[in-house]
Amino acid sequence: MQKFPQFLKTNCCSLAWSIAKRTAVTQQNVNTNSNRIRIVEVGPRDGLQNEPKLLPAATKIELIDRLSETGLTSIEATSFVSAKWVPQMGDNAEVFRGIRKVPGISYPVLTPNLKGFESALEAGAEEVAVFGAASDAFSLKNVNCTAAEAIERFRPVLKAAQKHGGIRVRGYVSTVVGCPYEGAISPLAVVKVVEALHEMGCYEISLGDTIGVGTPGSVRRMLDEVVKAVPPENLAVHCHDTYGQALSNILVSLDYGIRVVDASVSGLGGCPYARGASGNAATEDVIYMLHGLGLETGVQLEKLIGVGRYICSQLGRPSESNVNRAWKGTTTT
Repeated sequence: MQKFPQFLKTNCCSLAWSIAKRTAVTQQNVNTNSNRIRIVEVGPRDGLQNEPKLLPAATKIELIDRLSETGLTSIEATSFVSAKWVPQMGDNAEVFRGIRKVPGISYPVLTPNLKGFESALEAGAEEVAVFGAASDAFSLKNVNCTAAEAIERFRPVLKAAQKHGGIRVRGYVSTVVGCPYEGAISPLAVVKVVEALHEMGCYEISLGDTIGVGTPGSVRRMLDEVVKAVPPENLAVHCHDTYGQALSNILVSLDYGIRVVDASVSGLGGCPYARGASGNAATEDVIYMLHGLGLETGVQLEKLIGVGRYICSQLGRPSESNVNRAWKGTTTT
């Protein structure tokens, strides 16, 4: 198994200088690119799916309804997968039907296969997501087929979405810089999967650092190749914070014109299939950084902090968000 020494040998001083330099570049890019960042809140799905405590549907519905009041415009609600493999999502239809659908907010759901898509459609979903991996080893370990074969399994979902008109499909690519089984991932392997999803009709492809081993250097090398194949306006980033690099990696993505960022309230979750995958980038921390850069998100940070404290109280665990822990303002749970 390949190790990750080049990912982890980061000099703190040089990293600070690098981030400061890239922040300046990002500010310059704001003049030519949109300064509006869309946050895709993945806490109710990607966040909760890896939490050990099973929550009742009513609590999940309350979480999503509270998130709908923060200014977020995209909230991933649930996953139509087998409860055998992801117990936290076993109440998917009940949750999706129970949430209050706010005009102007999309509530995508994960549908790994045609059966999941049909169940989501029956529940009233108007946007779905499919997911693949850049790593063959990761794909073989989890779905018993290569990355290319897994993508072919999504084709019926894309065709069904087109047939039903108006159903948008988002694509996820996991392990874009590193895999727990294969090690470092070639950027060209990521390109192949991204291109395939784009050509199949995914309106947006989210690039996931599934186990959080990416650094600004490895993310930049990956994006150098990916943006040659697919325009940045069709890309998003999904960073995990295992080694504390998520915010730095998001900052790098802004340099490339990417304006969609996945994040999970209070840093909930990870990946149930990826050893070593700790929580997602905390939405509160991402919003705090973006607002500090003068970028717009439309999200009310203090309300979001209150939501984070609510769900953490239900889970019986502390928030993984530095901003949430440090915040001294008045919030309600």
